[in-house]
Amino acid sequence: METSEHKNFILFKPYGYLSQFVSKQTKRTNKKMLGTLFNFPENTMAIGRLDEPSEGLLLLTTDGKISEFVRSSKVEKEYYAQVDGEITNEAIKLLKNGVEISTEIGPYTTKSCAVFKLLESPKLPERAKKIRDDRHGPTSWISITLTEGKFRQVRKMTAIVGFPTLRLVRVRLGHIHLGNMQPGEVTEVLNLIK
Repeated sequence: METSEHKNFILFKPYGYLSQFVSKQTKRTNKKMLGTLFNFPENTMAIGRLDEPSEGLLLLTTDGKISEFVRSSKVEKEYYAQVDGEITNEAIKLLKNGVEISTEIGPYTTKSCAVFKLLESPKLPERAKKIRDDRHGPTSWISITLTEGKFRQVRKMTAIVGFPTLRLVRVRLGHIHLGNMQPGEVTEVLNLIK
């Protein structure tokens, strides 16, 4: 499927960066773009998006066919979400079964997905901007694995069940894991799909 002329990259997108190379905004021109992290070749595109406050695994390629495949429902996307409060079993069950969120074209019920509470905080690099401290109450971490990707979906899902997301990190896309990468780190790879 891939040819050697195409380039593929794995990136740990840091907090505060847009998942794009050119800003289309005219009001705030000081946005941080992916192109400042690495000297990517011309025609490199991010596969899917992570919103500005989200972090973690982002794949980039010069091959549009690969981009379409990875964004499809055939590829699982796993996120670790730090949520406000001690998440309940009831909230996890709701997330697993699907909840109604708002989208740009109206209400949407999310597909059933894998969700579980992490028994301890994941070992992730500290975020550049502090989340908050313990004086504001407890937080908990969940793993949520989707096969879809609506705009700000995980954040909307956790908010609907009463546990807003404080930090969101994508840790896996298909067989590719974030592993021990650090924010801003880029690795060039031959293949993004098996």
